[in-house]
Amino acid sequence: MDTKRKKHIFNVIGGCIIVLWLVMIGLQIKKENFNNISDHPEFTAKTNQNIKHSQRDWMGIYLKGKKVGYSVNQISPSGQDYLIQDEIFLRMNLMGQANGIHTLTRSVVDHQYHLKEFQFRMTSGIVTFQASGTVQGNRMFLQTGEGPHRRTNTINLTHPPVIGSSIDQFFRGRELKIGQSFNFPVFDPSIMAQKDMVIRVVSREKLVLNRIGYHTFRLEGDMCDQPMTFWLDQKGTVLKEEGFMGLTLIKSSAAAAPRDIDLSGGEDFYGLAAINIKKSLPNAFRLAYLRLRVGGLSNLHFDRGILNEGRQRFQRRLKGDIRNGAYDGTIEIVQEKTPLKAAYRLPYPDPSGEMSPFLRPEFNIESDSMPVIEKAHAMAGNVKDPVIVAGRLMSWVYRTVEKRPVISVPSALEVLKTRVGDCNEHAVLLTALLRASGIPSRLCAGLVYARGKFFYHAWTEAYLGEKSADSPVDAGTGWISMDATLNQMPVDATHIKLVQGGLESQIDIIGLIGKLRLEVLDYRYD
Repeated sequence: MDTKRKKHIFNVIGGCIIVLWLVMIGLQIKKENFNNISDHPEFTAKTNQNIKHSQRDWMGIYLKGKKVGYSVNQISPSGQDYLIQDEIFLRMNLMGQANGIHTLTRSVVDHQYHLKEFQFRMTSGIVTFQASGTVQGNRMFLQTGEGPHRRTNTINLTHPPVIGSSIDQFFRGRELKIGQSFNFPVFDPSIMAQKDMVIRVVSREKLVLNRIGYHTFRLEGDMCDQPMTFWLDQKGTVLKEEGFMGLTLIKSSAAAAPRDIDLSGGEDFYGLAAINIKKSLPNAFRLAYLRLRVGGLSNLHFDRGILNEGRQRFQRRLKGDIRNGAYDGTIEIVQEKTPLKAAYRLPYPDPSGEMSPFLRPEFNIESDSMPVIEKAHAMAGNVKDPVIVAGRLMSWVYRTVEKRPVISVPSALEVLKTRVGDCNEHAVLLTALLRASGIPSRLCAGLVYARGKFFYHAWTEAYLGEKSADSPVDAGTGWISMDATLNQMPVDATHIKLVQGGLESQIDIIGLIGKLRLEVLDYRYD
């Protein structure tokens, strides 16, 4: 691998966390859609005010003290309903490259803030993601993409959805009391999923902004095991918010909000999320075995079971320390062996339907679309051995997709069109191509080592069949890891899988960021 190519590859390692961070921005700034409000007595009362004129709120967005963007939220009467519009403008530094992002959400809600429909659009450079949805009864009908590639999905709702960007309106005029608690199961269009958020009124305190003092209520929230804090004035207006990875929002004005933005994007975001280690791992791409001490998992809603599956073995420890803090145990990663020949012929025979979740299309893995199917078939030709086909597909994605940080919700169809992306884009495209070829596959997200740190990363696993008595194939569990960003099959032992599945599953990684600690104990080469 030449030095220039290697540098470009390293520049997109860490991209997995960008989409998750954008989701958290959406939850913190837009607070996109909150459900289940009617389950709580404090929400059953009539709304505090009838909005007769448009109201607009501006917030400056700061990362580690530097201004990186702003948001504007507007609510307006529209017949018997309200129209709510949110816009976010951001500059982000990814490996020394400044990237711009713009998101726009338009929603229609009734006077109880129950969501009727929404449109969501995220644009960054040449990449655009858009989605829309309408609520009918206990279902939400979602559409993604545009033109001939427009797709429809359905999400069942347990409760009438309520637009989250109206939460400021919810608190305005409402009498708050210390000890109150509000539960918001969140629906976010960027991941098409719901996650719980709890906000508690914890104290009253004085807040100084721009040399002006305010008597405020301090509210604390928890989303995906990440703390969030809100300061509201006596009228219930949000003055300041603090949250994920040092993200801070401060109330501003139309004139001041767009000013003084750091065009460089502030601190490098990949670096902020990365995990530092003391012992370096030379030639990490050749590692076949790695043993690490792991800390920071305690008291998190994180499924540790995946740390003890497949190529990974996790041993829990009850006592000890890592960097003067408690550690949870040790993990061993052993690089699996790719079989010379798979245990089945394409397409994968699945009479029981056990593999159907890994063969069918899903949100942004459009394996049933004609462009994806045609490309997969063109690469496979008449070959029926999934080992050969999987290798061809991974190599094609590696060679074809330009390695560049992309700030968007990854879509296989979009990547096939633009041929640009980071690890997210490489992973979703390879997964879609594998499924279109009849090879069960799934997304993985976790960590990978590069330049002295562990970065959050995404890759793919393909099912190549179990070892059988009449077959010389030794495929272990049958799942083989593949990284189209690094052109590895199987991946090296520094790939630590934390979750598997799409964004709805990957969102669980958020709780680990800033808390997970690693210490290298042992490593070996092949």
